[in-house]
Amino acid sequence: MNHNSNLVLPSHQTETQTQDETDISVWRFRGSDTAAKASSVTMRVIVYKLFDECSLDVKKPLLPLAHGDPSVYPCYRTSILVENAVVDVLRSGKGNSYGPAAGILPARQAVADYVNRDLTNKVKPNDVFITVGCNQGIEVVLQSLARPNANILLPRPSYPHYEARAVYSGLEVRKFDLLPEKEWEIDLPGIEAMADENTVAMVIINPNNPCGNVYSYDHLKKVAETAKKLGIMVITDEVYCQTIFGDNPFVPMGEFSSITPVITLGGISKGWIVPGWRIGWIALNDPKGIFKSTGMVQSIQQNLDITPDATTIVQAALPEILGKANKELFAKKNSMLKQNVELVCDRLKEIPCLVCNKKPESCTYLLTKLKLPLLEDIEDDMDFCMKLAKEENLVLLPGVALGLKNWIRITIGVEAQMLEDALERLNGFCKRHLKKTESSFQALSNGKI
Repeated sequence: MNHNSNLVLPSHQTETQTQDETDISVWRFRGSDTAAKASSVTMRVIVYKLFDECSLDVKKPLLPLAHGDPSVYPCYRTSILVENAVVDVLRSGKGNSYGPAAGILPARQAVADYVNRDLTNKVKPNDVFITVGCNQGIEVVLQSLARPNANILLPRPSYPHYEARAVYSGLEVRKFDLLPEKEWEIDLPGIEAMADENTVAMVIINPNNPCGNVYSYDHLKKVAETAKKLGIMVITDEVYCQTIFGDNPFVPMGEFSSITPVITLGGISKGWIVPGWRIGWIALNDPKGIFKSTGMVQSIQQNLDITPDATTIVQAALPEILGKANKELFAKKNSMLKQNVELVCDRLKEIPCLVCNKKPESCTYLLTKLKLPLLEDIEDDMDFCMKLAKEENLVLLPGVALGLKNWIRITIGVEAQMLEDALERLNGFCKRHLKKTESSFQALSNGKI
């Protein structure tokens, strides 16, 4: 079976069924469109469109580099120690029962011990809630903040699930910029300018998806001070904290919880490369008890009470999985990702219409800016990716899916040979669509393109 067979399938479409001539007005039910607006801003919708452009007629294997799941490639398989932790629970029969909505106590204790390694203000097991992956943590926290007229500040570019869930929860979305010329730092003056009396929170992603940067201690402290000035919490997504291959050290936002209350979202999907196990957490970094006095703790618990619980088997394995987490466990994965970054950046030098302003030092993606003036018959990043998929069976993610128009995101969490093939196709595609100018012909003849 192909490595990519479990990835996003090309279409939701089903075969057309024969329909009788009966007037549907006799039926009292209709499909709800409650999720329509939220669904329209998800990354999946765009990826489905790109997959639909691919064709067997191209005579090239499909290369899906629009979304990230290194787990489908054997070279990224998680540690046998991690697998054995789950196997042991399975064979013991200790993971066969229901668990409480907030998670079983050993799992909550394990997460608290794990995040406390880097925190001055320690969290307790009662500050931790186990979720069905980090995504459920996003959903629960945003729903807990929802109230009439409330707005939330999201980064641009960003992981699209935040906007989708904010829209679904009825939160107004306001976007602040991440600044590429400042290594994707947060535009703090911009945040102050857009916040008002209805702003409830700001979201940061560190290490950053999709930019691949890791924020410094000083910058995060300024983030906390800005949040305090505005009277809002910081929601920090730190699911990539064990996927760092650059020189900047990771600093948890919870270090600044004495300045402003912080909700940390995390999980094992990225660091341990097991996204299918669906285990994440919400950790409340709040030494002053602000979340309790404002009703946030109660709201989070109430929202968990009406949502599915994380699988008990993997929860019961968390003490073993997190207890043995160390740099050596993640070294092989991070080394491969660093090598892939070097490979992609080196090859992009041969493709003038794509420029990488900063090498990523974390996560599994690389952002590159599209230089549209050099291309003909390409309107924007979406058009670029649609035609690339159609002509080359190569699927990259247009930046518009992340809120960053005319950029392209390339997944690096794949096998190196797959990247080699993808970059060769990308180079060929760009050559075909390069404007036929004297300078471009000169570059071609000199082998620079």
